Amino acid sequence: MPPNCCCFGRTVGGEPVLDLNYAEDVEAEVDFNVVMNEQLEMIEIQGTGESGSFSRQQLNGMLDMAEIGILELLAAQRQALASEEQT
Repeated sequence: MPPNCCCFGRTVGGEPVLDLNYAEDVEAEVDFNVVMNEQLEMIEIQGTGESGSFSRQQLNGMLDMAEIGILELLAAQRQALASEEQT
């Protein structure tokens, strides 16, 4: 099965943040989760304005940031699988 990746992002102070620590997570205005496959096709998008709303511009920023994070996760998965195959 091809790998899928999930990123959890939030907005803190109106700016998108990826992979938050607990203190940031508690203060986040928006909760936003994205799952993509290897082709960067969307599998799941879930977003909630925890303490307000978010704009289309912020949505686009969160999607862009999630894609970057997912690319990094996919690269790490490939590297781990390649290392495992060599042992």
